[in-house]
Amino acid sequence: MKVRLSYSKLGKIRFTGHRDVARIWERSLRKAAIPVAVSTGFTPRLRVAFGLGLPTGAESLVELLDITLADDSDVGSIELDEIARRLDTTLPVGMAVTGIRECALSEASAQEDVVATTWVMGVEAPGIVDQIDRINQSTEVWVERERKGEKRRDDIRAGILHLGLIAPEQSEVLPSWWLGESRGVVIEAVLTTAGRGIRPTELVQALVPGCEPWNHLTRVLRINQWIERDGERVDVLSARPAHSQVCP
Repeated sequence: MKVRLSYSKLGKIRFTGHRDVARIWERSLRKAAIPVAVSTGFTPRLRVAFGLGLPTGAESLVELLDITLADDSDVGSIELDEIARRLDTTLPVGMAVTGIRECALSEASAQEDVVATTWVMGVEAPGIVDQIDRINQSTEVWVERERKGEKRRDDIRAGILHLGLIAPEQSEVLPSWWLGESRGVVIEAVLTTAGRGIRPTELVQALVPGCEPWNHLTRVLRINQWIERDGERVDVLSARPAHSQVCP
């Protein structure tokens, strides 16, 4: 049996890197006595698979973790809500379980399945609203970026699926304190993850050409992740359609 779990990462723990978060989850699974399957081989490991990496310094309402449960007689007696409750009590301040569902063993991993993510960002720079309009009206948006030591100029326009000021209905899902701690203009962006997916810092480079992104990015929060089913983008955990944000 495999379950997909979502969790939040908010506040100071945003400065904890991915490897440390992985260790947190390994300890939490053991403390919560969740019967996780173990890989075979010389160095057995818990069969858990993390979703897309979250940049250090970024926060999230919906990070993903796939857990394969051990194939024994006790697993079926544990309700999903009980798994979520046990894990929630073992996580450090700033992390919390936000959802859980069963998924087929054959279902693609979150890293493979997710096609886009929604970000909310506080950007402090003059003329941001005009820059948003410029990008939305452009057919090409070129930025220089580095991946694995290789620098190149890429046109990222096709990967910006939505860009604008945060909508009122989206601001309602944010923690009440988050907007107050985000200086500058708060924008919302849906960015593709396929191929050379787009990072929030790369979008800021496009908005403020020639900048060092973290000099202008005051806060960044991932609020959703999307998969594609039957040509429609849907919520990765609950399969709710993204009615207001349709892929072009």
